[in-house]
Amino acid sequence: MDQVHIYTDGSSRGNPGPGGYGIVMIAVGKNFKKEFSQGYRKTTNNRMELLAVIEALEKIKPDHKVTITVFTDSRYVSDAINKNWMAGWIKRKWKNVKNPDLWKRFLKVYNRTQPKMQWVKGHNDHPINERCDALAVNAALNKSNHLIDEEFEKL
Repeated sequence: MDQVHIYTDGSSRGNPGPGGYGIVMIAVGKNFKKEFSQGYRKTTNNRMELLAVIEALEKIKPDHKVTITVFTDSRYVSDAINKNWMAGWIKRKWKNVKNPDLWKRFLKVYNRTQPKMQWVKGHNDHPINERCDALAVNAALNKSNHLIDEEFEKL
């Protein structure tokens, strides 16, 4: 079975403020690497951390059978899966959960792709994590290409 490593990072310049995410996807053992990023007008760091993972997993074709490992420097994202926080959130019907719109979207793609979540220490000279950080920061700063985080801005 093919293996895909996904590295993600999110950034916001102010919290809330302009934000962005960065993604690096690598097909293990193959000469394949793709980078993605997107900026948003007003958002939070946690929303960008989570959105990066969602966007990356949504890029995996539904009929493509792969083993996926997501590397994130966000404890918010990795702990929600690895410590099974989501089960409690679902049981409580998302009451008192921040970013429920994104977590519900995440749950759909998570159930389809079943990725392993791996936390990596951020800003620790990990070259791919540093690349994701640069992509996220540049996306946050490039205001000419910002999208609107509609769910966040209607709060």
